[in-house]
Amino acid sequence: MLGIIAVNIVVVALVVVIHYEFLHWLTSLLPRLPIRHRPRIVLGVFGALCAHAIEVWIFAIAYYGLIHWAGVGYFEGQFNGSLLDCAYFSFTTFTTLGFGDIEPIKGVRYLTGIESLTGLLLITWTASFLFLEMQRNWTDGGR
Repeated sequence: MLGIIAVNIVVVALVVVIHYEFLHWLTSLLPRLPIRHRPRIVLGVFGALCAHAIEVWIFAIAYYGLIHWAGVGYFEGQFNGSLLDCAYFSFTTFTTLGFGDIEPIKGVRYLTGIESLTGLLLITWTASFLFLEMQRNWTDGGR
């Protein structure tokens, strides 16, 4: 159980740091770009999407490791054990969509719960960042 808790802490810390660094990088990069405000916002959205995709894949690798290397749980349902299936499950969990076609059993359930909470927080952090970035340049008429 301590191993599962340690994995959860490490994965969450890693994705939060990655998200912070991406948003920090975008905060410093976007205002310096010699382009109009609208394309800057679009670049900000794509940058945030890249950050989220990396974070989801980190969770996917953690799931894969937990079920294949640590043997602390497994998935039931439409799951064949591949990293790609772990990524699919991670995307639906991170976004709190949860189709229900794959069910975590035993130790991987804990990572599933923390991923949903982490995804919700990181997605709202991104929304706040993009809102502030838009608001910061709103008065210039979208230039």
